[in-house]
Amino acid sequence: MSRDRVFPVWRGIWASGSSSGGWAEAWERCLRWEPMGPIWLVLCRGGRARLSQVCERGRGAIRLRVRLPPLFHIHQVPKVVQEDGIISGYRHPCSTALDCVLSSFQMNNETMNIWTHFLPTWYFVWRLALLCSSLDFSLDSYTWPLLVYMLLICVYPFTSSCAHTFSAMSTDSYHICFFFDYGALSLYSLGCAISYGHYVMPECWVNSWLHRYFVPVALANSLFCTSLSCYSRFVELQFPQRSKVLRTAAFVVPFIFDTVPLFYRILLCCGGGCAHTEALSSHCYHLFFAFLTCFLFTSHLPERLAPGRFDYFGHSHQLFHVSAVLGTHFQMEGVMADMLSRRTWLTDQGLAPSFLGTIGALLIGLVLNLVIIGVFSVPLLWKRFSVSGQPLACWLQGSRKNE
Repeated sequence: MSRDRVFPVWRGIWASGSSSGGWAEAWERCLRWEPMGPIWLVLCRGGRARLSQVCERGRGAIRLRVRLPPLFHIHQVPKVVQEDGIISGYRHPCSTALDCVLSSFQMNNETMNIWTHFLPTWYFVWRLALLCSSLDFSLDSYTWPLLVYMLLICVYPFTSSCAHTFSAMSTDSYHICFFFDYGALSLYSLGCAISYGHYVMPECWVNSWLHRYFVPVALANSLFCTSLSCYSRFVELQFPQRSKVLRTAAFVVPFIFDTVPLFYRILLCCGGGCAHTEALSSHCYHLFFAFLTCFLFTSHLPERLAPGRFDYFGHSHQLFHVSAVLGTHFQMEGVMADMLSRRTWLTDQGLAPSFLGTIGALLIGLVLNLVIIGVFSVPLLWKRFSVSGQPLACWLQGSRKNE
């Protein structure tokens, strides 16, 4: 038998004018074909050893090195990637892309951060697929704000998951990955404003100046959010507290503006000015988890109280992810309930969503946010490609320093 042949070739039925099949060359001595009833392939004497040789030859040809990367303590990694109260479980700061992917299946202090946003992504994708089968997004302009919102709640957790996965390729990639994370979150705030402006706006505010300029102001807020949060990373080492305040403010300002109509509706209903609806209950749950998310993000609890105890499970960033996803779920339910229950009244007011105010605003926001991310990324990339005549450094080479 030729040494080049790796697997046997089956001569199919009716091949070469024959009414039955057979194995090519000498493989019929090692494998037996049972034509009647179920198909059986039976290894004969010596066949198992030959199959093992084939597998070894395949491993050598592919040359895959499936080895989980090592983990480090806080004093072994750069200060920029250190987290308050997280002592161990840090990945190599110059990991390769393959190591980053493998690390998502290894228990480290980023594993749950990756999966607590990766899995919910597919839940939201599933909900979007169900809506695509029941709503006409292509022709019914009333559904366009919901389409924009649903696309963005699929994008932001996926982007966050990717940022946590590949942020260990270098200190510069750490910043750039989270630039994209911040951009996705700011676009999500724009999607919230688009859906709120078309479905959630209080009846007494409809066609007011705030209603007319709600989406343009939200677009400006998203650009402000991305710019300020990206800038906060440049002052993090020298002024960590100032960086935290700037980053928190970058997301609080769009959140407050987006939810002003919702706060007014809730206060109006608490005063007996409107009926309590299912949509309003969902919005209340969303606000509860939104405030919980903000608290977890800023407090670094519980790991601040017991450093090292919550390195892998239960630290604030994991809880922050879970709270954010739950809040988004209730927000989605509230938006869809308002869209369905208020359609007749909103349509009677002549409030047909426009392409520019929905999908167009999303496209403009996407382009401008990418420009901002590019502006903040260029200095890091320029430094990476020009320092000490080593343009490919560890970010591109995945060097194994300090191993």
